[in-house]
Amino acid sequence: MNSLEGQFLVAMPDMTDERFAESVILIVGHGSEGAMGLVVNHELADMRFADIIDELDLGDPDAVIHLPEAIREGVVMRGGPVEKGRGFVLHSSDYQSGNTYPVTDKISLTATLDILKAMAFGPAPRSTLFALGYCGWSAGQLENEIAENGWLTMPLSWEVIFNTPVEQRYDAALASLKITRASLSPSAGHA
Repeated sequence: MNSLEGQFLVAMPDMTDERFAESVILIVGHGSEGAMGLVVNHELADMRFADIIDELDLGDPDAVIHLPEAIREGVVMRGGPVEKGRGFVLHSSDYQSGNTYPVTDKISLTATLDILKAMAFGPAPRSTLFALGYCGWSAGQLENEIAENGWLTMPLSWEVIFNTPVEQRYDAALASLKITRASLSPSAGHA
């Protein structure tokens, strides 16, 4: 199988693993040793970006209080079940640091404190998505799950990640393939 890096995995509607039900996952790395991805459509309801800044003591508390509401109240995504306390930022490629990994020519991944400071106090990337945790697959595991009809694969959509409300991203991803939940078959087909 070719690398799925920079593509979406979309959970089939009958996904039985509650951790991944109705998930849209951006694959940020995929090779012979396995795969890594971030869920882009499940937020942590009880956490906001300002909570992360406060918890990590990244800025003067008065400065954090005066951050624009859109930044203070920014959502934190549940990126996956692995290392749930580790933060990752998907962002537009207009921000780069020595620790930035290019996922595609337009989207990069940074997992260091410098990106959090930039998001809060500038200069920030044009578009960001902050997630705690990630999804991981060992060698061959993801390929087997796809073959068993657990996931759809599709091209990455900037619109879905950065311009669609979180609660609409799953249906938007399906719609970009011109399908709906009702039109998907739970049976795998092999030619």
